Amino acid sequence: MGAEAENIVEAEVRELVKRRRLDPSNGGAAAIRELTRDVVAEYQERTLSSKLPGLSDPEAAVKTVFDRVAGLGLLQPYLDDPAVEEIWINEPGRVFVARCGEHTLTNTILAEHEVRDLVEVMLKSSGRRVDLSSPFVDATLEDGSRLHVAIPDITRRHWAVNIRKFLLQAHSLEELVRLGTLPAPAARFLEAAVVAGLNIIVSGATQAGKTTTLNCLAAAIPAKERVITCEEVFELQIPLPDVVALQTRPANLEGQGEVRLRRLIKEALRMRPTRLIVGEVRAEESLDLLIALNAGLPGMASIHANSAREALLKLTTLPLLAGENVSHRFIVPTVASCVDLVVYLRPGTGGQRLVEEVLGVTGRLEGDVIETPVLFDTRGGRLAWAGELPPHPDRFERAGYELKSLLG
Repeated sequence: MGAEAENIVEAEVRELVKRRRLDPSNGGAAAIRELTRDVVAEYQERTLSSKLPGLSDPEAAVKTVFDRVAGLGLLQPYLDDPAVEEIWINEPGRVFVARCGEHTLTNTILAEHEVRDLVEVMLKSSGRRVDLSSPFVDATLEDGSRLHVAIPDITRRHWAVNIRKFLLQAHSLEELVRLGTLPAPAARFLEAAVVAGLNIIVSGATQAGKTTTLNCLAAAIPAKERVITCEEVFELQIPLPDVVALQTRPANLEGQGEVRLRRLIKEALRMRPTRLIVGEVRAEESLDLLIALNAGLPGMASIHANSAREALLKLTTLPLLAGENVSHRFIVPTVASCVDLVVYLRPGTGGQRLVEEVLGVTGRLEGDVIETPVLFDTRGGRLAWAGELPPHPDRFERAGYELKSLLG
């Protein structure tokens, strides 16, 4: 009875939304919610003098109908649930969610056309598309969540949909300390390193907390500086007064207009930055990042890796993808001279993220091996100073920090 009544109300709301030309992606969500309340109230009155099926819970019906019309239908409760980190659809009858690092199969059942309709709604505000000529798409939802879709014949049969909610649980290094991601002494050191202008690479596996940590490090940048960020899709939310955020763009239907991460980094250098932040380096854009850092522009970036040293090794190989004229002999000393710190995170238990290690990069080489003293490492389950001094102590001094008191 309740489901039948909700379907009737939904049809009426959709018709009114169409007539009034309300668009939830263009500021019309509040109006649609109010309209839904009015329709439900009117429907309740009509059931008193007709044989229409009744609504068992009118308030719940308002939310359900609104989610279907202006939200993401059966997926909306997962998006509204702050404990849910990620939602993915392997096939219409297999919808999974991740909570606190653990994933479970939900009882949500969708139809094939519902999956496609949901993707269309999610892509509407981004201006991006997915079709046979572009079987993959990355986009940012209005709430900051990241969408990835792959369709057949890249997938075997069904559309594969991932929604990674951007749960920015921390906005500063102090908040990371409260969450247990790192201890206060390490946070004070990293804050000083940011203020001093050291170049920092944040590394870790998927869902290790790289973006959140990068965001918190960026929040320590002095407010007088001008920050340019470059990302595949917008994820960073930097609380500074002078920030310009850039994101990549896929090609259009004619195969033109693509803007890749390499282009963004090059354009960012023309925008008078005093800091450059690259959301994540995956391929040949790492060369452009190194060139920017080598020019004296302080910066930060994140990278997928299984350890801090692997992150540094990856930075010496990814630039080789930029072309045959790029040699390992050029890249290794460039990485050694450009990168100052490597922060490595790993997922902990219960969804917690932990900084496990901080490496320093001295700029010195032994053959093709970059010298990397361990500054902070995990001992007995706690991150602690390992006794080594960081590179560029003169920069800390110019920024007003005394290293021994900072690390002691």
